[in-house]
Amino acid sequence: MQQPASAARAPGAELPHNRLSHLLERFIVAIGQASAWLWIAVLLVVLCNVFSRFVLARGSIALEELSWHLFGAATLLALAYAVVRDDHVRVDVLREKFALRTQAWIELLGIVLLALPVIVLMIDSLLAYAHTAFVYLEHSQAPSGLPYRFLFKSVLPLGLALTAIALFARATRCSTLLLNFPRAIPAPDADRDGGPTHP
Repeated sequence: MQQPASAARAPGAELPHNRLSHLLERFIVAIGQASAWLWIAVLLVVLCNVFSRFVLARGSIALEELSWHLFGAATLLALAYAVVRDDHVRVDVLREKFALRTQAWIELLGIVLLALPVIVLMIDSLLAYAHTAFVYLEHSQAPSGLPYRFLFKSVLPLGLALTAIALFARATRCSTLLLNFPRAIPAPDADRDGGPTHP
């Protein structure tokens, strides 16, 4: 009896692991889990801003800026985690109809020829962007806005660098399936979240 599509395993679940991908993915998952606490900070800042504005009738530009800076940082630091978990949005509606090896070829070529080169170019531009903000100790243009904006601007290249690491790890898993290099290792006892595996 054929399984319904909803019961099928995630597209990346059958890609074999290798030592390099396992180490890199564990690193990315650790960063992703740690950065998840930023969402609590976002919520608290937004609530404080709402209370200040509508109850105390004293709006705060600094709190407003902090809320969207933290939101951006949390989103960027979650990108790499989404790649490792294979939870990112895919626009290729035909992919699920292909055999696993065909999926792996598409993914490997897409990462190597498109995703990684674009991310490297973006990181190169954003490093200069963050460095300029650091040199001039850039602050908000609003009188009561946030100082040290280079801290938030530095998250832009950092988040993309982590995403590049996650994509590279995924590319090595595709290569392990297709070319047997790097050599496959047994599936880890814990899933990529660090939790128990499920049958």
